[in-house]
Amino acid sequence: MVLSNIDVKNSMLLIVDLQELLAPAIKDFPNILKSTLQLSQAAIIHDIPALITEQYVKGLGETNQQIKNMLPDAAYFHKTYFSACAEPGFVDKLKSHDKKQVVVVGTEAHVCVLQTCLDLIENGFEVIVVHDGIGSRNPQHKNLAVEQLRQAGAVIS
Repeated sequence: MVLSNIDVKNSMLLIVDLQELLAPAIKDFPNILKSTLQLSQAAIIHDIPALITEQYVKGLGETNQQIKNMLPDAAYFHKTYFSACAEPGFVDKLKSHDKKQVVVVGTEAHVCVLQTCLDLIENGFEVIVVHDGIGSRNPQHKNLAVEQLRQAGAVIS
């Protein structure tokens, strides 16, 4: 797949599992949140659709409140699978926007972010992973995920 530059008219923002109770365990979470809020602001300015996933809300809490406040109209998906694409209706919702690029931030990089991005690529989307916007409890896990994502065809930005 030939990847093009990020096109605000052809992109979506996907925020994967940036949840309150998981945040303290994630290495460098304050910087991940900062990057996510900056991208969220850009999404608002450029009218880019935002989608937010939440994994096991009962145990991991809801999405970070600052993100929720900034993106009150985002589409939310509660999930039980590591890949959001495995959840009924998720891929259909993405396709309904008729955009090919998905800019991704979230946690954990080596589990839910990785599995979701691999499935997005398989579904024909161009995936742009924001390096400063993803994280894991163990930094080495993030590094391994980034390498695997790059090999699979994602752009690491």
